[in-house]
Amino acid sequence: MSVDPWFAQDSYGVRFEWGPSGARALAARSACLVVVDVLSFTTAVGVAVAKGTRVYPFPVRDNRAAGFAADHDAVLAVRRRDITDDHPWSLSPAALRRAPAVPRLVLPSPNGSAIAAAVPGTPVLACSLRNATAVARWIREQGWGTPDHPVTVIAAGERWPDDTLRPAIEDLLGAGALLAALTDHLSPESTLAATTFTHTPDLTTTLTTCASGRELIEGGFADDVAIAAELDSSTAVPLLADGAFTAV
Repeated sequence: MSVDPWFAQDSYGVRFEWGPSGARALAARSACLVVVDVLSFTTAVGVAVAKGTRVYPFPVRDNRAAGFAADHDAVLAVRRRDITDDHPWSLSPAALRRAPAVPRLVLPSPNGSAIAAAVPGTPVLACSLRNATAVARWIREQGWGTPDHPVTVIAAGERWPDDTLRPAIEDLLGAGALLAALTDHLSPESTLAATTFTHTPDLTTTLTTCASGRELIEGGFADDVAIAAELDSSTAVPLLADGAFTAV
C-alpha cells in the first residue's frame, strides 16, 4: 500500500498505528512490525509459545482454517464456548494455560491474527501487557527502533458490526506499555499511546470495566481478562517465522 511519508511517520524510529490498514501501510517501511491484541490474540499467543507451542495465525475460522490446520499437522483452536474436555484449545488464554501443550496450534482471529498474516516479508512480533518490557528489550537488542531501522507498533482494535475498525482501549494500553519501554525516537502518535499507559493508574480496573473487558466478563470469561492484565509477567517474545509464532 502506497502512503505519503507524513502518514507513515517517516523520520521516527518508533511508529504507532491501528488495524490491518495501518499495518499494510507501514509494514514495508519497517524493520519490524509489532501486533498488539490484548483481548485476546497476542495474550493467547504469549501463553501458548511459553509452553513450547508453534502458533500459526489465520484470519478466519471456517473450512479454510480447518484445511490449513490439516496441512500443517496442527490443532485448530475453537471458539471459547466450544471447548470440550477432548478439545480444550481456543483463543482463551485461560483455556490455553490449562490445556496440554501441543506442538502446533492454528489460532484464528479476525483482528490480531489477520494483521499478522497480512504483512508477509516483514518480521512480526506478538506483544501484550504480559510481555511488553521483554518485547521492548528484544527489539533494542536487534538494533531496531531507530530512524534507519524503524519499528511499527499496531494496535489491533476490534470490529463494529459493519466490519469497520473499533479502536479498543485495551490495545492502546498494550501498545503504550511497549512504547513507554522503548523510550527513544518515538513519533507523536507513539508518545501519545505511551503517555496513555503511563498515566493509567489501575490497569486491572481499566481492563475489567472497558467495553471489551465487560463483554468477556459478562460472557463468563473473567479469567481471560485477569490473565491479560498480568503486566510484565512473561519474558516470552513471540516472533513470526515460517508462518508460525515461536518464542525467540
